[in-house]
Amino acid sequence: MNTTSHSNTLLNSEIFNFDIEGIVDLVLRTGATTVGLQFPEGFKRRAFSMAIELEERTSASVVISGNPCFGACDVDMALAGEVDILFHFGHSELLEGMDNVIFMETPAKVDVTPVLEEVAVELGSGTIVGLLTTVQHVHKLDEVRAFLETRNISCIVGEGDCRIRHPGQVLGCNFSAADVVCDNYLYIGSGTFHPLGVAVATGRRVLVADPMMNTVEWVDPERILRIRSGIVAKCLDAQTFGIVVSTKVGQNRMELARRVAGLAEKYRKKHVIIMLDTITPEAMLQFKVDAFVNTACPRIAIDDASRFNAPVLTPVEFEIVLGERDWNELVFDEIREGAK
Repeated sequence: MNTTSHSNTLLNSEIFNFDIEGIVDLVLRTGATTVGLQFPEGFKRRAFSMAIELEERTSASVVISGNPCFGACDVDMALAGEVDILFHFGHSELLEGMDNVIFMETPAKVDVTPVLEEVAVELGSGTIVGLLTTVQHVHKLDEVRAFLETRNISCIVGEGDCRIRHPGQVLGCNFSAADVVCDNYLYIGSGTFHPLGVAVATGRRVLVADPMMNTVEWVDPERILRIRSGIVAKCLDAQTFGIVVSTKVGQNRMELARRVAGLAEKYRKKHVIIMLDTITPEAMLQFKVDAFVNTACPRIAIDDASRFNAPVLTPVEFEIVLGERDWNELVFDEIREGAK
């Protein structure tokens, strides 16, 4: 037995609620004979054991998606078309009309209260704070609010736009739940991408409380802003642009890509629209352009920028390159779709 893999599976099972009982019950009640499972990268180690358990308990045939999964925007539609039910883990429902796709939010079971004492000290009494998190911790926001209010810290939880399923939830492409009036923000979760996006989008400070690691820190957007400003500066003399569009159901922004192409035409820049599913540095290597403009997942331009063979701009940054926007209007790219 691979003891490392086994222990990782146990760890996932202990920290996150995959609701295997609910899945088994739904498969049995619907009479589904074919079941698909789709996991984001961090959860794929759970795939094999869950597939075996489902087949043993339901007699359904289970197929696992082996494709990368970057969010609720990235449902494996090919697999969904081959099975009676597709269970998509780790994300909340983003788009309607996927009748056989069940979004399993996979909430974390970690206790958030131990980290909140230090949070209260950092925020200070009398502060008004906007509460933000990912889908793994949204069920804990009432608990966070109750705790902080005993420390005389007022909490506001924003609703977000129609892409946001839960109040206070942020996505990698959408910070609309931060559209509230407050002194600072408190982000409950791991990693810095989401809180950095909020800091850049709002101009306010963001405190990150990680209940997994029991750490508290303020994010500093200055470094990422310097990096993005440097990429913009590199593109000021660029003449050829590849405008990247994703075919993924929740990332496709062809209308935006055509607007970007129209701007390129206006400023007499050579350009071409490039459409593909999974946008990786390897996939883009053969396209010889001075720079790319990414209209797909906004994280592509941020997380993997240094790995591409040419600079990758967001649509907003492209406008700065052309002079359509001022430098002080540099913000993270978001995908927003109107109010709820």
